[in-house]
Amino acid sequence: MSGFKLAASRVFVTGVKVQAEIGVYRHEIGRVQPLIVDVELDVPTADSDRLADTVNYETILKAAQDVAAGGHIDLVETFAHRVAQRCLEDARVRRARVRIEKPLALAPDAVGAGVEIVLERP
Repeated sequence: MSGFKLAASRVFVTGVKVQAEIGVYRHEIGRVQPLIVDVELDVPTADSDRLADTVNYETILKAAQDVAAGGHIDLVETFAHRVAQRCLEDARVRRARVRIEKPLALAPDAVGAGVEIVLERP
C-alpha cells in the first residue's frame, strides 16, 4: 500500500437472524418474530495484524442478540437505534449503519419491510 493512506475500514456483518418481541399490533404482543440485521461500522484503520486493534465481528453479533433478548420493543427503528448505540460504545467506531428487516411484516405480499438508520459521532 505504499504511497496510499487508508483512512478507515468498514467492518460489517450481514444477515444476522434473531428472534425478537417486536411490534405495535395486538397480534405481535407477547410473541417473537424473526428479524434480519445488517450492521456496517466505519473504524479507523490500524496498521496492525492484531484482532485487538479492530472491531471484532462477534461484538456486532452480540449487540444484535442482546437487543433482541432485552424484551419487547415497539418499532424496528428503536431496535436499529439500540444496536447502533451498542456498537458506538466502542470509541473507535465513527459511524454505524444498521438495517433491520422484518420478513413477516407484509407477508405474503412482500418479502420484507424494515428500516435503515445511520448514527455517527459528531
